[in-house]
Amino acid sequence: MKEEYVILVNEDDREIGQLEKLEAHRLGLLHRAFSIVLFNEKGELLLQQRAAHKYHSPLLWTNACCSHPRPDETVLDAAHRRLKEEMGMEAKMHQGFHFIYKAKLDQGLTEHELDHVVFAYANQKPTINTSEVEAYKWIDLAELIQDIEKYPHAYTAWFKILMSQHLEALSKAAYESV
Repeated sequence: MKEEYVILVNEDDREIGQLEKLEAHRLGLLHRAFSIVLFNEKGELLLQQRAAHKYHSPLLWTNACCSHPRPDETVLDAAHRRLKEEMGMEAKMHQGFHFIYKAKLDQGLTEHELDHVVFAYANQKPTINTSEVEAYKWIDLAELIQDIEKYPHAYTAWFKILMSQHLEALSKAAYESV
């Protein structure tokens, strides 16, 4: 497997270096990431269930796609690339906001990310890449909130933080998709 590098950043999202992805997660160093929140014309969110063999958070439900921009790649270019690679989709996208979070994961790893939330809009059926994604589903925002409350262990740490801390922005983006 080819080594992937993440962009280490300070709290102002200024690049301060690069590090191999797994090592950055072992050390819990702040790095740039993105999370695509994808809506259809009904205002439903597309969720993916992470593949069973992922090195962390396997089989947990999360937003449509999340990853890290490569060095010298913009957040939006990376978002378009990874949505195509993981979900086989193209979508209209725009950057929403960013936030910093830190969460302990399984396998002794820590996510410490400056996460750029990218809003995307599409109505096509995903064609999932099974090396990345186990399953997908479309879900209404209100139903999703209830499901996270009832089954928090079924969702990724970063997605629960995104949903709890930024629900107003997500609700507005969902409304704009209808």
